[in-house]
Order: sequence, then structure tokens, then C-alpha cells
Amino acid sequence: MTLAMGWDEWTKHDAVALADRVRKGDLTPAELAAQAAAGIAMMNPALDAVVEVFDDVIADPTKDGMNPGGVFAGVPLLIKDLGPTLKGRLQEFGSMIMQGNRPTQDSFLTGKIRNAGLNIIGRSTTPEFGVCSSAENALYVTRNPWDLDYTTCGSSAGTAAMLAAGVLPISHGTDGGGSIRIPAGATGSIGLKVSRGVYSLAPNLSDLSGLVSIQGCLSRSVRDTAAFVDHCRGGAPGEFMPFWSPAESYSDLITRDPGRLRIALSHEWGDFRAPPHFVAELERVGRLLEGLGHHVEWVLPPVDFRAAFAAQTTCYISNFAQVIAGHLARLGLEQPPADLLEPINIRLWEAGLHTSYSERAKMQAVFNTTSRAFGNFFEDWDIILTPITARPTPPVGTSEYLTTSTNPSVHDWFANLWQNFSYTPLANLCGIPGISLPLAEQESGLPLGIQAQARQANDGLLLQLAAQIERAIDGKWNGGRLPARHVSRGHDCRRQHRCWSKRPVGLLQSADAFQ
Repeated sequence: MTLAMGWDEWTKHDAVALADRVRKGDLTPAELAAQAAAGIAMMNPALDAVVEVFDDVIADPTKDGMNPGGVFAGVPLLIKDLGPTLKGRLQEFGSMIMQGNRPTQDSFLTGKIRNAGLNIIGRSTTPEFGVCSSAENALYVTRNPWDLDYTTCGSSAGTAAMLAAGVLPISHGTDGGGSIRIPAGATGSIGLKVSRGVYSLAPNLSDLSGLVSIQGCLSRSVRDTAAFVDHCRGGAPGEFMPFWSPAESYSDLITRDPGRLRIALSHEWGDFRAPPHFVAELERVGRLLEGLGHHVEWVLPPVDFRAAFAAQTTCYISNFAQVIAGHLARLGLEQPPADLLEPINIRLWEAGLHTSYSERAKMQAVFNTTSRAFGNFFEDWDIILTPITARPTPPVGTSEYLTTSTNPSVHDWFANLWQNFSYTPLANLCGIPGISLPLAEQESGLPLGIQAQARQANDGLLLQLAAQIERAIDGKWNGGRLPARHVSRGHDCRRQHRCWSKRPVGLLQSADAFQ
């Protein structure tokens, strides 16, 4: 098959640039889809990041209602295998128990994504129900393109791998505690978790019933993320809370630098501390921001971190228990089968199924005091900057963070999880925005995201700052480095002795292939 462009040329385009070329008549949506499918076929045997490619929308990008007149003009996108549903397409949540699950309706956000001109060409990998830190189980072991011995983290694992490998310029993710920002940070992409009241979870959830989880994207350019938010935001009829919009589109806002900002640096969050190398990298980025004219200072938010993480743990245990219980009921099961559900998720169901209203009320009270503390902090500071994680990205097979862990206590399992993923979850608790930017490097050579957080509804300020940085570094995120596994390097990963795949993948298979 002859591709529309070489891989070097392909990876020099972000989604907005590809869409511009479609509008000029240089490319067609079908050519973009074919190029992305070829990239998946080349890279997925090593990365194990794509569950399924939809042949029919590769051949006909408008088949499912994609609007070619939208801002993205047919740019291909993968949907994480949980989140928005696609009518008639499989959605299996990275779980054995959900194999063959086929939703009967589109989510509201699915329509927004398609109307924005994004062509949903397949599904990307995620851990079982998106619970743990890495997509590693009997179905998939998703690997980091920078070094196949390492995970991408999660739970937007497959999306992060395909972006880093240059296959796509933008793709879908979800974030219930860092699941957009953490894999973006580990693989060198831009990952924005928006404030509450931006993306709809309709029809099955709302921002109040979903509470901590949001939708979104990972991308390689700030303007792609800004355009995604501009064109996919908005509430469905019957939302429980108002959905807000900024006075100016983010695509316009990011063309101007922000004013002089007061930026706090922090890596000491309660019991959690980053290693010296991470602290040095954070400090280096702080100096970069000082050079851009901002005031930068080490400041610790006055938050009861122990209480906040305990409340967050209660939230996750009780939320996931209800999710699992709902799926069991739909399948007509009274108990989770040990051969179809992973051990930690079974223990979550056991521990959280009967959480009382009183326990949830105490949890909500801590959510309130934590949100107020951050709110007061942002009266004096515009941005707080942290590393994206408090520990290095784990090698593949580090079972302590996985839901395949044999840890007998889910409370102990979560306490250990927070030791690594310390800096992202409280943004979900508070409903504030956070963005991971590929500005630093781990001692292993993997990327290290630097996270910026701001007050609720200041998403635009995060994007403005990110765009200012992007211009200052001439667009060279990750210091201009590329991963070892990248489409422009011409790897046929099927011939690499280190490449690995859990199972053979028919990459251009139909939606019925997993029946």
C-alpha cells in the first residue's frame, strides 16, 4: 500500500496541521486513516497498545457520522476501551469478564468528538476497568516506546503509547486520578485533565455521579488540545450541574502569552516526597519559567494530605465496587468469578459494596475541606508545579501497582499506590484542572512530565502557559528527543528480538472479531 506521506513528514504534523492540509485538498480523511492504520500495524506488535482497528471507518471515514467539515477534518483518533460508548462497537474495559460487551447507543461525547471531525478508528488498551497503574494482564501488556522494558503507566495506556510512537497526533483518554496526565508524563505527551463542567458523561453518568473521573485527550501540541476542548466541551440535556464556557476560545487564547504569573513549586505532599533527581528537574523547569518572566517560589499548599488521600481511597473503593456490582448484575452473577476478574478488583467489590451513607458523608466533608484549602491557596498563587509522579516509571512486571496483585488488603494496595502517584489524584477530588507537560527526563532516560495545576475553571491559563513554553522551546518537547520505537525510525517491530505481544493481533479486523 502506498501511503500519502513518509513517516518523517507525518510526525511533523499535529492534528490541526493535518486538518489544514485536508481543507486545502492535499490529503483526504481516508488517506489519514490509512496512514494511521499502517502505523498501528507497524508499531503494535511491540507496544501491544491497540485492541481493535475498525476496518469500515478506515475505508469510509464518514460511515459512523464523522463530520468532515469539523475543525479536525477527519484526523484519526483511538477511543480508550472505556468511557464514551460507540453504538454497536465492542467496549470491553480491559477485562475478561467484559469480553463481547457491545453498547447499544453512542455517548453524548461520542457525537461531539465526531462532529469535531475526529475519525474514531479503533480502541486503545486500558487496565481492567481503568483501576490500576498499567495495562498488564492476560489480555494486554502495553509497553513504553521509549524503552520496551518499561510500562506506559495508565490507565490511558494504549493511547499514550501510540502517541509517543508517532502513530497519531491526538487521541482519547480518561482521568479519574491521573490516568491522562500520568501516562502522558511517562511517554512524553501533553495530557490535560480539565475542570468539572467541561465534558459530558451523559447519558449514564454526570459530573456529580461520576464525581472524580473526566474525559479528555492526549496530544503532541498545545493547539491540538485547545481545539479538542473548544469543540468537544458542553453539557447534554438534563445535566445535574451547569456546564461553563470561557469568554474566549482556547484556540484564540493560547496565541497570547499570559501575564506575569505567581508559580509555586512543590514536591512534599503530606507523606510523599519525590527523589532528588525529580526535584532537580522540577527546579530546572522553575528556572525556565523565571526566564519567561514569572515569579517562582517553593510553597506548600496548606492541605491535610493524609485526610485527603484517605477520603480519595474511600471514594475509589466504593465507586469501583458499584461499577463491578453493576456489571455482575447485568451478567446475572451474584459473585465475581475469580477466573474472569482480577484479584484487587474482587477485593474492591468485597470492601466497598456496602459502604454506608455515613462513610460517604465523611468522605464528602473531606472533599469539601480539601477543595476549600486549594481554593484559598489559589487566591495567592496562579499555578502550582509538581513532578507528575513521586517515583520513577515502573518496569513492566512490577506487580505491586497492578490489580493482578495478590495484596490481601485494598487499603494497603491504595496506600502503596499513592507513594508513586501522589500528585495527580487531588485535582480529581477538587475538580481543578491539571496538565502534564513533557519538560523533564528520568534517570532511566524515560520522559518525566511536569504537572501544572490551577484553580477551578482556569483551564485556559494552563493552556496559555503551556503554549508560552512551547514557543520558548521552539516546539521541542522532550528536548527534541524521539523514543526508541517510533514510526519515523522505520522499525518493523515484528523483526525486533525484544518485541513482544501477548497474543497475535489482526490489526485490521472487523468489529465482530472478538465475538
